[in-house]
Amino acid sequence: MISGRTARAHVVVLHRWRDRYADYARYLDHDAFVVTYVTTELGRRSVPGRAAGVARVAATDDFTEVRAAVAGLAARFGPPRHVVALNEGDLETAAALRAELARGRQDSAALARFRDKLTMVAAVAAAGLPVSATADAPAAAAVAALAARHGWPLVVKPRRGTASRDVLVMRSPADLSRLDGRPPEPRLVQTYVADPILHVDGVWTGDALGPWRASRYVNTCLDFAEGVPLGSVEVDDPGLLGPLEGFTAAVGAALGPAPWVFHLEVFAGTGPSGAPAFVFLEAGARVGGAEIPFVWREVHGFDLMAAAVDIQLGRPPAAGSLPYGETAGWLLLPVPVAPPCRVVGCDGPAPAGDGPYAQVVPRVGTVIPRAGGYEHVGARFRFRGPSSREVEAALARTAAWAGLRCEPVPG
Repeated sequence: MISGRTARAHVVVLHRWRDRYADYARYLDHDAFVVTYVTTELGRRSVPGRAAGVARVAATDDFTEVRAAVAGLAARFGPPRHVVALNEGDLETAAALRAELARGRQDSAALARFRDKLTMVAAVAAAGLPVSATADAPAAAAVAALAARHGWPLVVKPRRGTASRDVLVMRSPADLSRLDGRPPEPRLVQTYVADPILHVDGVWTGDALGPWRASRYVNTCLDFAEGVPLGSVEVDDPGLLGPLEGFTAAVGAALGPAPWVFHLEVFAGTGPSGAPAFVFLEAGARVGGAEIPFVWREVHGFDLMAAAVDIQLGRPPAAGSLPYGETAGWLLLPVPVAPPCRVVGCDGPAPAGDGPYAQVVPRVGTVIPRAGGYEHVGARFRFRGPSSREVEAALARTAAWAGLRCEPVPG
């Protein structure tokens, strides 16, 4: 918990989650600091009751609206000394606010290598690490040019996208027409890699790996965007984890001369000698989404959100390794129709002793909003067990019985 030395400094928190992904009351002493929140209608209910002030906005990634809200809070409580933002969608808003307030930590320039995927890939490649062939894709001609050099299929995605938004797999020249009519935004194109995807989560201290865990996706984030359940199971294979530790540390050094909490995605294949071989996909300077914050706290006893707050307030994050104990996993079910939608039926609860240790399943009548990300989905499940094999088996059993029925909500 932060306290003491900067007593009564004003800290503004940008907050959008309805569930308690972050326990701000533990991270920030609300007596020693004046802590205010800029939040949405959905996020209001999880704001700590001891908040000094709350400003409500339609969207926390609308810089103009958030800046006006912060100005109102500053008029009441004084200029903010710190701006805290933990959701990936709010990092750029927070960085722009820090620039206006002359608060140098995690400003827009430092954030660029994490939010602009083209800049990110270039930095990792410059460190000598394997990456997919990548190019800027301002128009279909750039996609065709990369195909002429490397062949099909290719992946086209927004340079600042999140949660597989608007990611396109293009398998032939005929697919170039899929770019027609899409909203203009910076995009990149990459060669397609068919290897399984791992996500690696943890803390880079500035010169070494702190606590970290690697997990294997069950299906992919892109599959989830197309209506397929998405799962994750932590890896317990030492033959994979040893080489992956070195690769992860190299990425941490390439992207982060300063401390950062990371959510790294890599392709995990096999090299010519049969040893594991990794290709960088992308990384975020934030806590991983979905159920990652929860399983880290509940299964591993470590709060990645607390580490992220420490970094944003200029404190060193926790170092050292995370003892290996139980294995964690999670499962997300997509909604069967596009949100906003109303739940009209669901299967469950989980059979006793045969599934998750925690679940968030909406009741019949619940309206699931159009909010993006991995919080407002069909259902969320968390798992723990002695091994990857047993956790994945429990995940598969849950996916077999769990289901949700929804109807569209007009507007």
